[in-house]
Amino acid sequence: MPTHIMSIQLNNVEFYGYHGLYKEEQILGNTFLVNLSIDFIPEVTKINSIHETIDYVMVYDLVKERMQTVSPLLETIAEDIANAIFEKFPIAQKVTLEITKTKVFINSLNGNMSVSVIKIR
Repeated sequence: MPTHIMSIQLNNVEFYGYHGLYKEEQILGNTFLVNLSIDFIPEVTKINSIHETIDYVMVYDLVKERMQTVSPLLETIAEDIANAIFEKFPIAQKVTLEITKTKVFINSLNGNMSVSVIKIR
């Protein structure tokens, strides 16, 4: 049995969507950045096949599909993505996910905001 933990990441993956509670967000939309890390325990000592690891293309497709479904709260989206990863990839042990809303429609707020979740199997 392997005794090491591996990790794959998606870094600064950009999506456009209409998530948010406020009318401006739902009309104008926003750019969202997703940073995601999945820790997993390989079932083999040396990975030689995509079937022995977590395919980041499949992870991207999963994230993209969820980001296309409009939701008022990023917290809901983050939880849904983490749960879907655990469902799709039984070797996944920990998901760390951050979704950043690049523009915030709050007067005098100069910056962005993020929601993050760390989920452990």
